[in-house]
Amino acid sequence: MEFKNFLYEMSDGVVVFTVNRPEVRNALNTECWEEIGRFVDQINMDQEVKLAIITGAGEKAFVAGADISAIKQRTMVDALTGIGQNVLRRLAACEKPVIAAVNGLAFGGGCELAMACDIRIASENAKFGLPELGLGIIPGAGGTQRLAKLVGLGRAKEMILTGRAITAQEALQMGLVTKVTPPGELMAAVGETAKAILAKGPLAVRLAKKAVAAALSTDEESGMLLELLSYTIAVASEDRTEGATAFLEKRVPDFQGK
Repeated sequence: MEFKNFLYEMSDGVVVFTVNRPEVRNALNTECWEEIGRFVDQINMDQEVKLAIITGAGEKAFVAGADISAIKQRTMVDALTGIGQNVLRRLAACEKPVIAAVNGLAFGGGCELAMACDIRIASENAKFGLPELGLGIIPGAGGTQRLAKLVGLGRAKEMILTGRAITAQEALQMGLVTKVTPPGELMAAVGETAKAILAKGPLAVRLAKKAVAAALSTDEESGMLLELLSYTIAVASEDRTEGATAFLEKRVPDFQGK
């Protein structure tokens, strides 16, 4: 699949989707958001895709934020479309696991893009921030909601209201990322996490994603019901039979995702 602002590479069921605008530190404009939407649609439809990794070209920036020249021209009517929020809602709900490999600056829309992924792994030179208030606007692609859920209300308010950028180590301490690596080891670490996920039952992975997401989007009783129904579907699957049989026979399971 061809993209103007991204590189799309697939190998053994894993797609690496790279923001490829190093001349503007991988900043996102409206066209980029549209392409991210197409990417989400593509990996949801493509049965060959098992997992996706999103990263940025070069070592300086994952996504340094929005294209400021585009923001300057944006009208209230443009903003009302909520393209970034809509696209990242679809990314967060993607049926395939998505890992953010944060290789540098993740500011504004870049931080929001990373937060919409299932797992975030960062290099030591990564920095995270939502500096929108300094431009007289606020985060508009889910940042106020996802950051509060990931790091807590107090820390989210401090980061957003002051615009302070945090280091990769601070992000690790807050729970915004799950692992920090030297820059040269980032993709290897992401690959190891991807490998661990791909070894699990594909149907179980899809069901678990939905159930965990419900923990922060619904009440506990509804979440428990979704967990129970998801568990019941998994128990009735061929993968459950294969997983249990393989365990007893001391071999690697051959999951088929059904």
